Amino acid sequence: MSWRGIRRKRDVHVSATGVDVDAPSDTVSEGSLKFTFEQGGNNSDPSYQEASGAPVERRSPLGYSAGPIAIIMLNLSKMVGTGIYSTPSSVLSGTGSVGLSLIFWALGFFISLASLAVYLEYAAYFPNRSGSEVVYLEQAFPRPKYFFPTTFAVQTVVLSFSSSNAIVLAEYLFRVHGSSPSPWQLKGVAIGGYTVAFLLVVFHTRSSYWVSNGIGIVKLLTLIFVAITGLVVLGGNVHRVPDPTANFRDAFAGTLSSGYGPTNALYKIVFSYSGYENAFNVVNEVKNPVKTIRNNATIALLTVSVLYVLANIAYFAAVPKEELMESSQVAASLFFEKVFGSSGAARGLSFLIALSAFGNLVAVLIGQSRMIRECGRQGVLPFPRFWASTKPFGTPFGPYFVKWALTLLMILAPPAGDAFNFVVDLSIYPNSAFLFIMAVGLYLVRYRRKKLGVGRSSFRAWDVALIFTIIVNLYLLVMPWYPPSDGADGGDVSFWYATYAATGVGILVFCAVYYWVWVYVLPRFGHYRMRQEAVILGEDSVTHRLVKVPNDKLTEWDETHDAVGRELRSNAINSDTILTDPEK
Repeated sequence: MSWRGIRRKRDVHVSATGVDVDAPSDTVSEGSLKFTFEQGGNNSDPSYQEASGAPVERRSPLGYSAGPIAIIMLNLSKMVGTGIYSTPSSVLSGTGSVGLSLIFWALGFFISLASLAVYLEYAAYFPNRSGSEVVYLEQAFPRPKYFFPTTFAVQTVVLSFSSSNAIVLAEYLFRVHGSSPSPWQLKGVAIGGYTVAFLLVVFHTRSSYWVSNGIGIVKLLTLIFVAITGLVVLGGNVHRVPDPTANFRDAFAGTLSSGYGPTNALYKIVFSYSGYENAFNVVNEVKNPVKTIRNNATIALLTVSVLYVLANIAYFAAVPKEELMESSQVAASLFFEKVFGSSGAARGLSFLIALSAFGNLVAVLIGQSRMIRECGRQGVLPFPRFWASTKPFGTPFGPYFVKWALTLLMILAPPAGDAFNFVVDLSIYPNSAFLFIMAVGLYLVRYRRKKLGVGRSSFRAWDVALIFTIIVNLYLLVMPWYPPSDGADGGDVSFWYATYAATGVGILVFCAVYYWVWVYVLPRFGHYRMRQEAVILGEDSVTHRLVKVPNDKLTEWDETHDAVGRELRSNAINSDTILTDPEK
């Protein structure tokens, strides 16, 4: 490995209490950027990262319980939640025809596969960090300093709710009971279901993976059963369905020519495939992460995509097109009723779908808790100890609790009839913005590594996959503003069609304003600058916190701390004489 004129420095460090702290053995500089070389305990190759990022934890405080089965089930359980059972009617309504609808479901596989390649290349660069997008945006765009970590952290916390899946879980539970709930009954059951999921993961990390694996297996078998049943129906072997091929004759009849419908359908497709990236949230808990995730995440995505197409064929074989388009979020229940009638078998299968939705809640809790924890470890959120600590149960309790609280709020706040579609679309829009930026940023990471003289990573995405990801997400950012043919109120909600897009942009603007005020305006009037400090929380947990250093103490601080924020042994001083802790 060559470094071609880059300055290299070896530092020795102590913690604020004077105890030796493991630190990067080397630091290299390129312009204003400083890179530290790190290696975690998950058998990954050594890597380097820009020093303003959250410090690498040499041993994961959450353990190494994420093996091949856990990776498959984490991804599968997040993908196979409520989307395939609840969005086919919206996709059909948006495309207007059975043929185009099936093409969109197949297209979702290629979109997800291209994006998966982007995530894998980032993971190959930073194999010691969990949190996926948190890390990748932080490292792709280290300047302006803390801008992308702050923006992504704020929107991640604000949108870290799972209310849509909790609502569909409640809908299917009422289907099992055979009753029609009032809006507040639906909300109450959704809150109860999400609270149970929260309690199952908050007390023990390994047990949370066991729960995810067990439910994931049941979900996989359920979806396989739906697919096989659909093939039996299509073969004309179910007397309850007299003409199973009716929807496939002239399959492209009714295809919509407007831009709004297909765009809305594509949003539902992206939502249904969301989860192919879930394992990247736990990279530091995976042994040999790049190879392990590459193989098993691909298996999960391929399996799910095939079953998704077969499940849609099953719906179209059993349910008339017009009835399916009007079915809101209960497409699978209609399928079961057409095939099995209103018997106990149909109710039992509705229970399995409710269990599938519940498993999605568990998988999302596991993945997003690591993402939120990594946001906290960057130091850009208030109270970094709260986000990064794994006490008292050895789990990310703070992120779990915040997700639970925000989900309850989002279940209670929106009107029940519009909650699902609005929340689905709202969650996708900012994610599309960040995935677009992340895909563009991968070219910057490649350029920077080439300039540093660093060799190729163990995995490199095809350029065609990278360009395809950029184009798709640019489309998802622009086209939601295109109005539906029925006017401003002709969308899939009862209010303005682009409310979710405007809300998403508003959240991103709020994040940018928050960053500008916090990093530039307040320090200017307060006569201080922000500096990062490495804080040891326990035997394995470490985080950054951003502290306010008075302008007349900046030189002293910079001379006694390295780029990561660790105190240098040769000039160790009491940092309390320099800084003002923003948490106090």
